[in-house]
Amino acid sequence: MSKKDILTKKSISFLEKYLNNPSPTGYEWEGQKLWMNYLKPYVDEFITDTYGTAVGVINPEAKYKVVIEGHADEISWYVNYITDDGLIYVIRNGGSDHQIAASKRVNIHTRKGIVQGVFGWPAIHTRDKSNETPPKLDNICIDVGCKSKKEVLKLGVHVGCVITYPDEFFILNKNKFVSRAIDNRIGGFMIAEVARLLKENKKELPFGLYITNSVQEEIGLRGAEMITHTIKPNVAIVTDVCHDTTTPMIEKKTEGETKIGDGPVISYAPAVQNRLRELLIDTAEKNKIPFQRMAASRMTGTDTDAFAYSNGGVASALISLPLRYMHTTVEMVHKNDVENVIKLIYESLLTIKEGESFSYFE
Repeated sequence: MSKKDILTKKSISFLEKYLNNPSPTGYEWEGQKLWMNYLKPYVDEFITDTYGTAVGVINPEAKYKVVIEGHADEISWYVNYITDDGLIYVIRNGGSDHQIAASKRVNIHTRKGIVQGVFGWPAIHTRDKSNETPPKLDNICIDVGCKSKKEVLKLGVHVGCVITYPDEFFILNKNKFVSRAIDNRIGGFMIAEVARLLKENKKELPFGLYITNSVQEEIGLRGAEMITHTIKPNVAIVTDVCHDTTTPMIEKKTEGETKIGDGPVISYAPAVQNRLRELLIDTAEKNKIPFQRMAASRMTGTDTDAFAYSNGGVASALISLPLRYMHTTVEMVHKNDVENVIKLIYESLLTIKEGESFSYFE
């Protein structure tokens, strides 16, 4: 498969629409509908569950099951407290960063629709220069232009409303995808592209393929924990993002070195099954796909852990997409890396044999 065969104008158009649609943890269903509609021509059927995980299935009658997986949710905020003066204090829904909040626009999701607001911040003229206070969870608050709590409630805003940023997708310098929520909705996009390529290239797999877009990863891998017991897979290849550690203020001695533009990142960790990982590496080398390596202590912190330690143990591996500025509204990845993750998953699937156990004792 040549590189030019991978992303199309239709693919990029879907990616933009998919990323721009808000999909906060616990509220993923509209994004899942977009994803399923795009995936529908390339799969035989869908599985969904109570909390919103969506799975496209190819060869659903096959007994041997392989999962390729990403997660569908994005970080966000919850309305936590409304003052008598109409200001709104928040708590996290996932790993939202208080340090980037000041002066950001927000969308508050209510039953009446979107209510716009801003994270206000004191003007530089009014702050104590000798004792600057950075943005913290207890001093950032949202202003929706109301002078009282009663006005805020009248808008439909109440404790528990979820809050997202409105920042949208764009392409920077021709080959960098920039958006909020690339972590890890880009994973759902990439596995959908794998399904598309299998269909368009008329590839027949000797196993059931479960293209899985899990929910609630950002608060503890919860969607993957649930869906793996439904699918009961034999193999899981998970994709998520990892840090570009070449940007400022990141210590490579502790974080390792991975960089956008240098290819997919293949992980080493206890949850990563060694023989499956070596299959990925062999596939990359055979197909001249550039790749990087990353070591994780104890756990990967991704849905790989949920799949690996389920159902008595599932052979699992992790392919990460290097990303700059994680959990900000300007997350950035390289187009070439996106294409190469898709290619690596695609080519790896073509090497997996029906019934392959990946056991160390065979």
